[in-house]
Amino acid sequence: MKKLQTADIEFIQKKLIDWFKKNQRALPWRKNYDPYQVWISEIMLQQTQVTTVLPYFDQWIKKLPDIKSVADAKEDTILKLWEGLGYYSRARNLQKAAKVIVEKHNGQLPNDPKAILELPGIGKYTAGAISSIAFNKPEPIVDGNVIRVIARLMNYSKNTRLPENIKHFWNWMEKSVPKEAREFNQGMMELGALICSPKNPKCDRCPLKSRCASNKKGTMNLLPNRGKKIEKVPIKVAIAIIEKGEKIFIQKRPSKGLMGGLWEFPGGKVEKETVKEALKREIKEEIGIEISNIKPFHRIKHGYTKFSVDLHCFRAKTTDKKIPSKGKWVKIEELKKYPFPAANVRIIEKLMLQESDYRSIT
Repeated sequence: MKKLQTADIEFIQKKLIDWFKKNQRALPWRKNYDPYQVWISEIMLQQTQVTTVLPYFDQWIKKLPDIKSVADAKEDTILKLWEGLGYYSRARNLQKAAKVIVEKHNGQLPNDPKAILELPGIGKYTAGAISSIAFNKPEPIVDGNVIRVIARLMNYSKNTRLPENIKHFWNWMEKSVPKEAREFNQGMMELGALICSPKNPKCDRCPLKSRCASNKKGTMNLLPNRGKKIEKVPIKVAIAIIEKGEKIFIQKRPSKGLMGGLWEFPGGKVEKETVKEALKREIKEEIGIEISNIKPFHRIKHGYTKFSVDLHCFRAKTTDKKIPSKGKWVKIEELKKYPFPAANVRIIEKLMLQESDYRSIT
């Protein structure tokens, strides 16, 4: 990557900070840069758009207004507030970190970048973001928006997914970040979000246009180079809404692993068998009961980072007198109290709508 001259750095700093002051979005964590709110926003914003995060952030702060309230909350409360954001290990790590802050830092987020980096769930980017945005310290940050802005500024054409190439962006930011980094770092991210967008960047409105190498060469829409798209692994899954009288069976996922700590309807992967056969087998293996009167209820195509899931949901009944050793039986209206994976939430919404329609008829 081309080395920046001092004059270029000073120009970029001034133009970007001036632009940010005039064009920044009015976001709640920017009102007074409360360290706790900055921390929560940064964790929520990882791989998630601002418009999606805003209602989650508002609900979180209302329910858990400070670090101690996070440390003291029940896990189901934490996960319910996070329901729909995905990457649930982040929510669990938030609580782990809150407990450490209460025990070791008197309930206040430390302003030392090294101490922040030692907290559970905090990586290099998040530590830099909290340090620079909450405490205005000269720490670099590199996320997708920042990479896109720098790649276009420098006309950098190598694959930006590769670790050996990502280090160049960290070096660029380390040399460019001013002593008071709050507005500069946010400006880099805001520019990437509002102007230097992935498709059809608004170059005519960019404050850095005169220093942008890709704009001069007309290669903006080719950058950054993200390499080949990673294909998702297709998976077929069968789950059941098992009814016994007026109650439905739900179970809690293990704390470790994908969507750990969330509640779910029982079921599992379809192997070399029909979907219904897979369902019966999984229910027998998981909770040790027999099901009958199995009827298709809903089908959802759902994507995760590495997987593409074809989810088949059935309604079923059981008269089995065995009581499963894990999980619980709840009424339909109680389902909303528990945190579920996104696909299960959609199933619950359809279930409640159907139940409401049935009750209005009867």
